[in-house]
Amino acid sequence: MKNINIEIAVTHIITRKKQTLVAALGVTIGIGIFLFMNSLSSGFTKYSKGEIFKNNAHIKIYKNDEISMPFMGNNDSSNSSQVIINPQVTTLSKKIINPEELLKKLKNQTYVTHAIAQVNFDVFYNRGKAQIKGNGIGVDMIAYSEMFNTQKYMVAGNVKSLQGNLNGIIIGRGISEKLNLGMDENITVSSSHGVVKVMKIVGIFDTGNSMNDNQKSYVNLSSAQQFIKEGPSYVSTIFVNTPNSDKSANYVPLLQLLTPYTVEDWKTTNADVLSGDKIRNTMLGAISVSILIVAAFGIYNILSSTIMQKINDIAILKATGFKGSDVVKIFVFEALVMGLIGTIMGLILGSVLIFIMSHVYMGGPVGYFPIGFESQLYITSFILGIVITLCAGYFPARKAAKVDPVEIFRK
Repeated sequence: MKNINIEIAVTHIITRKKQTLVAALGVTIGIGIFLFMNSLSSGFTKYSKGEIFKNNAHIKIYKNDEISMPFMGNNDSSNSSQVIINPQVTTLSKKIINPEELLKKLKNQTYVTHAIAQVNFDVFYNRGKAQIKGNGIGVDMIAYSEMFNTQKYMVAGNVKSLQGNLNGIIIGRGISEKLNLGMDENITVSSSHGVVKVMKIVGIFDTGNSMNDNQKSYVNLSSAQQFIKEGPSYVSTIFVNTPNSDKSANYVPLLQLLTPYTVEDWKTTNADVLSGDKIRNTMLGAISVSILIVAAFGIYNILSSTIMQKINDIAILKATGFKGSDVVKIFVFEALVMGLIGTIMGLILGSVLIFIMSHVYMGGPVGYFPIGFESQLYITSFILGIVITLCAGYFPARKAAKVDPVEIFRK
């Protein structure tokens, strides 16, 4: 009986080639767009994460602002005075106590791949009367580059030139262009603490982020400490990287056991950016799934039409001993064939669209459009295409299975 069911289904498909192709075409467009849209979404997400990790670690450790507590005198004494202080941010030092010991502990953790110290400070870049406000970062530049791949964005010089160079500075391309300064030239740098230094440009970077390129610079860790009039043990932030950025939040509680300071993962720091990514991914996913549902209704309508036209044949099948389950299998098999053809063609269509977009040059540091072939999306698209078409075929098949041959013959 099983082979007969398949033969009948194949006969319906062959004798109604146009409707079969129309149904398959609907699935093709649906799967193709679904694959393409989700590849776009995945590409955007990866690019967004890449932009975040240009200057941000998976986890950062820092001393958070503290709120002063209100104080009230003893209410039991009628002669005592009462003092009330409004809660506000206290102006305590941002210094991390004994950073060397903390770094040593962090590097001993098996889930830590990189750990570096950093000193941030506000600066003004000067050349004559021209002045630019910016942000200075004091780091061990070689370790920093290993963590963030800074050398990749260098358009002049090398990060190694800063190592041990207390008079060297690496500036962003925007600063270089605005002040008309190039390699090996001097730039006057003044900090918000009143320290002024004439430094030599040993490197220029271009990340493609105007905020970074127009404001940021790197100096030796000791130089940064001098700019803010602090000693050699001063550190304001410690950056930590883990093997998998997506699982970095799992290590926050473990790291918090090692230090009293605030431990924050990158998802918390960049919650606003990730919210935007989530909205975009949800929107693209909803659009692609909607197209698939429309394609499924196409198969549903075609099979429903087939059942109405073949109602007499169905009655004869049931009268000759075919069960309702056999009728269901016949029409579900038809839907499966349509879905299989449409899904395979859809994967090919999606691949063509992805290939075309991946060769569209966007310019600047972005390079080519951020999209690529991902096996997981292909597997998801294939499974979803088959499941949706099977569901679309099952409901009209159930209707066909309930046909009463006696009622049909009477008509």
